[in-house]
Amino acid sequence: MTASTILLADDDDAIRTVLHKALTRKGYDVRMTGNAATLWDWVSAGEGDLIVTDVVMPDENAFDLLPRIQKIRPNLPVIVMSAQNTVLTAIKAAERGAYEYLPKPFDLEDLSKAVSRALQPAKLTAPLQDRLAGDENLPLIGRSGPMQEVYRILARLMATNLTVMITGDSGTGKELVARALHDYGKRRRGPFVPVNMAAIPRDLIESELFGHEKGAFTGATQRSSGRFEQARGGTLFLDEIGDMPMEAQTRLLRVLQEGEYRSVGGRHSIKTEVRIIAATNQRLEKLIKQGRFREDLFFRLNVVPLNLPPLRARVEDIPDLAHHFLARAEEEGSGAKIIEQGALDVLMDHSWPGNVRELENLMRRLTVIYADDIITAGMVIKELERSGEDAEPVTGAAADLETAVSVYLKRYFATYDGELPPIGLYDRILADIERPLIMKCLRATKGNQVKASHLLGLNRNTLRKKMRQLDIASDTGHFPL
Repeated sequence: MTASTILLADDDDAIRTVLHKALTRKGYDVRMTGNAATLWDWVSAGEGDLIVTDVVMPDENAFDLLPRIQKIRPNLPVIVMSAQNTVLTAIKAAERGAYEYLPKPFDLEDLSKAVSRALQPAKLTAPLQDRLAGDENLPLIGRSGPMQEVYRILARLMATNLTVMITGDSGTGKELVARALHDYGKRRRGPFVPVNMAAIPRDLIESELFGHEKGAFTGATQRSSGRFEQARGGTLFLDEIGDMPMEAQTRLLRVLQEGEYRSVGGRHSIKTEVRIIAATNQRLEKLIKQGRFREDLFFRLNVVPLNLPPLRARVEDIPDLAHHFLARAEEEGSGAKIIEQGALDVLMDHSWPGNVRELENLMRRLTVIYADDIITAGMVIKELERSGEDAEPVTGAAADLETAVSVYLKRYFATYDGELPPIGLYDRILADIERPLIMKCLRATKGNQVKASHLLGLNRNTLRKKMRQLDIASDTGHFPL
């Protein structure tokens, strides 16, 4: 196996020598430099599997270099070292996308562990996507910043048995992420058992989870194992955990606290031996305030929170996802299709309330309904109209607000079958309109924030704050016209 290459940058000769020896002893191939220019040349040439760099160098600050590195090589992890040991330095390292921040002086073993962890995502990400590309569920595809963060967290969780709470809108792929944690984790040889709380009658949830004995209730003609028993040695995925009744929540809390349970009608305790992964598209904090979810259970389940971004927050991933779904449709016998750039532009302007699942369904319809080899913008617009969506963007700078609200009301009532979404419609409509509105103004002004703020009627600092809050990149490369 070829040794991983580490690009080491520090203007202190003594530190470079010490780190070179320590990392070489661990079996890594180490290349050293004392300036940022050489480091950038290596990165631009596609060299290296990991960067270990000091913040302050003679020709450039590493924090200024990090965004450029991420832009051309988003999968290249960077470990930042600094003698400026302040909270602000640590925060800036995280904001600029550094994988790890190590304050000087540090223990060489700590650096070695950080290097080992940092190299793991690079080895896991590609095979993870390759394997999941053939999964019947949604694939983990995307090169955007939000998805790279998901990959980093997943890679760190693979080697643990920690309880994970996955949150995100419907259609973002929560079960797929849970499967990935299982398939590439310590319990991959055990079973993966999913349970959808919203799909089980309330009076049968305890029996479904913990099993029951013969004669425990009317209709219990024989003993039945529960999902906890079925998942022994593996992973139990509790989907739509927010829909679990309070009585069952109390029982689940006791199981998590004591590590054992009894089946319905049972007399003997059974030890639990499962990893718990929970998921919800609801705001559990709000349910807690409403008295519909136990706060103590929330803290038991929310050991490691993992939030999946909605598709509208990672628009740059849409072309890759669209091409993937077309390739999958071809494998299923729908014939080879090519999607033109204009059609991709329409897809990227859409708000996607149904997220990746909605995009997948749309691409399937396009491959089946149209015999043409090329998918055009007109076809996409027509199918969006057919599904009850408005064909014209309603979020442009000159869009009529009353029309926009009417369209979004139609979208959400259709999506939720006449019921209001789990979060307030006011906040949801505002969030859906605000981000694409700002992005369209930035596109129209070619990324000029002064012109965009003038067009929007916002103070420039307000625009920058909203861009940070809405995860809108500041470089013009993310705003193709």
